[in-house]
Amino acid sequence: MNTQKPVRVGLIGAGAIGSFHGESIARRLHNAQLAAIADPSPGAAQRLAERLDCPVAVTQAEEIIANPDIDAVVIAAPARFHASLVVSAARAGKAVFCEKPMALTLDEADMAIEAARAAGVPQQVGFNRRYDKAWAEARDAIVSGELGTPQLLRSLTRDPGLADPARVPVWAIFFETLIHDFDTLRFLNPGSEVTEVYAIADALVRPDFKERGLRDTALVSMRFDNGAMATAEANFHAVYGYDVRGEVFGSGGMVTMGDVRRSNMTRFAADGVCNATTRLNTDLFQDGYTAQLASFMDAVRSGVVSGPGGEDARAALAIALACVHSVNVGRPVRLADILKSPPVLAPYGVA
Repeated sequence: MNTQKPVRVGLIGAGAIGSFHGESIARRLHNAQLAAIADPSPGAAQRLAERLDCPVAVTQAEEIIANPDIDAVVIAAPARFHASLVVSAARAGKAVFCEKPMALTLDEADMAIEAARAAGVPQQVGFNRRYDKAWAEARDAIVSGELGTPQLLRSLTRDPGLADPARVPVWAIFFETLIHDFDTLRFLNPGSEVTEVYAIADALVRPDFKERGLRDTALVSMRFDNGAMATAEANFHAVYGYDVRGEVFGSGGMVTMGDVRRSNMTRFAADGVCNATTRLNTDLFQDGYTAQLASFMDAVRSGVVSGPGGEDARAALAIALACVHSVNVGRPVRLADILKSPPVLAPYGVA
């Protein structure tokens, strides 16, 4: 494309993360233009378009995908629509940025990857933690050899509140939450892949929804092919704030990342010592979310994707699928078995 003109972006999905991405494109990125917004919810696209001075608001994603003036799409629709939207957009010649998970089955992931490859368009996936300064610096320290050989890795995600458990899709804790941690652990152990997982999950926050398929707490242990061991954990209700942390222990040292505190300001008073905490993912990772979209715009201009792509999305998905299978069978599961014969699950969101 013409590298002198801003990338004309169509946003698909005007929910919480879609709105944040739209704001980043419209107000934080100098080389992009928010050209259109699509959302099937009545009035959602129009309201966001008015707030962000976007000229086009529609209810059908196909209108954006078919628009010849759109260079790229950012997909922030519900997860069950991701793969089909990626395929449609790629076949229409659009560069594609897709929120995680890119797909919910390995077949879907393969179709999405092949569609982008066949069309020759950039494909990037929204694993924003790779762009957070602390996680990026940790990766640099590992790649440089400062930590020696990674031996123990840890990643955790604790969301600040479970508002409505009835709206949480079955297995969302693996497909939409821990999938970030799975990608983070791969990112922090470069060149190695997970070979085995053992996962346990339960409804500890809202046990009254367990029979309806809710799993709001999960713990996963993993082995990598370089011998490293890792754990990932998640919970949907941390009363103290949005808590995301990571750790890598190696033969030559250790790095830690993440801080639930909103800043390093600490208040000392008669009732004790306290810190304000972060409550939203878009507050904790604002810079990372913005940097990943800036990276995507560079990819649209150059044709070279430097961020996480379809294969990274597929690798994280395979781990998530292995975790679901491990919970169901109550034992460790080898990734090779999942890749050879993926488990058949109910449609996403159905118990």
